[in-house]
Amino acid sequence: MSDLIFIAFPTEEKAEEVRQKVLSLQQKYLVELGDAVVVVKNEKGQIKLNQLVNLTARGAVSGALWGTLIGAIFLMPLVGTAIGAASGALGGELSDVGINDQFMKDAAGALQPGTAGLFLLVRKMTTDKVLADLKGIGGELLQTSFDETKEAELRKALSAAQAEVETAQPSS
Repeated sequence: MSDLIFIAFPTEEKAEEVRQKVLSLQQKYLVELGDAVVVVKNEKGQIKLNQLVNLTARGAVSGALWGTLIGAIFLMPLVGTAIGAASGALGGELSDVGINDQFMKDAAGALQPGTAGLFLLVRKMTTDKVLADLKGIGGELLQTSFDETKEAELRKALSAAQAEVETAQPSS
């Protein structure tokens, strides 16, 4: 079973930086992700999803390839390419892999305008090692499906940066 994590960050750049860090942890086999999406809420309150994989583009390329091959059989490769690309793009647009897009848009409503968030769909995780690597990244945990113990550990790891910054600054 997968776990869902939603962390808010002050900027899109910070959310993207953390996503890249988690993806590097995946390359080290410390975490297995089902999805990792950066969501941005602009100053007007509009929400934009930055997905890892553009399914529309992937579908268009795949459809164009298959359309060309099928079109070549009927001696109309250009028509086959056009029809294949269009149908592949439509199929990619209509498919949703990983976290449900509407769910992410609804949950991102909790973000302040001008901020961003990171949705992670975690299939498996070596918890102690991942939390040690994420310690001090900042961000605010808005939602998770972890049990209470794991959630508390994650909140502690995220807030470690804020506590270190506050103690390092001299009080006036």
